[in-house]
Amino acid sequence: METALQISNLCKSYKNADFQLENVSIRIPRGSIMGFVGKNGAGKSTTINAVLNIIQKDSGEVTIFGETMTDDNRMIRNNIGVVFDTLHFSGELTPKKLEKVCRDAYENWQGEQFFSYLERFKIPTNKKIKTLSRGMTMKLSVSVALSHKARLLILDEATAGLDPVAREELLDLLLEFVEDEEHSIFMSSHMSSDLEKVADYITFIDRGKIILTEEKDTLLYQYGIARMKQSDFEKLDPSEYLAARKRGLQLEALVQNKAQFAREHPGIVVDNATIDEILPLLTQEDA
Repeated sequence: METALQISNLCKSYKNADFQLENVSIRIPRGSIMGFVGKNGAGKSTTINAVLNIIQKDSGEVTIFGETMTDDNRMIRNNIGVVFDTLHFSGELTPKKLEKVCRDAYENWQGEQFFSYLERFKIPTNKKIKTLSRGMTMKLSVSVALSHKARLLILDEATAGLDPVAREELLDLLLEFVEDEEHSIFMSSHMSSDLEKVADYITFIDRGKIILTEEKDTLLYQYGIARMKQSDFEKLDPSEYLAARKRGLQLEALVQNKAQFAREHPGIVVDNATIDEILPLLTQEDA
């Protein structure tokens, strides 16, 4: 399977700071959506900024469609659409004036497609961007990202703060984008329900390290959370679970194969696992 984005052993540290990215490696197959999750400060935005050369990495390599990512590689720049959680356009512009700016900025700009997105999302063309709601500005950003023949979308918390209707509209658009299996998406999000709807793969990051990458369906349908008393937990072999934590009077353990675990431990309850439940288990020490 061809690769859209390959991040290999990416490292980044800061003076007078404990945080650092340590050998971050992520591979996104072409035609897929990779969800990127972690707690605040885990390294999601730092990774994305390093991929885009917004910050200078200490070491490691980033390739996009087989080409090394550099500031002067215009082919890569034209193939990437980027949406951040904050607007990067002048608020004094109107969407109509923004289209003229983008026409000069992108080699493959498609004005008709851009205006079709504005119509689809009911974004007024002659209102200043600063007067638009957050939902409208995010839709505007995505419309720009999708209107210059980009093959890879990189989204950093693009759905944060949106109402449910606006989020659904954006998610539908993302699924349409990858339908032809030539387009790919790398998206960080605190909204795990969004990722459960659209992602093909999920990568978890904590304290600057990748701790797990797995197919989303495998996480949701094969992984499980076993809930038990301390006495039952102490009988388990450490190889039987990936992570565990104490919660009230119970112990919770993340297991890779809930059906097998249930067969081997019929007295222990094993529930389905959600991304929201998996994350805190993976990001703390074993019980």
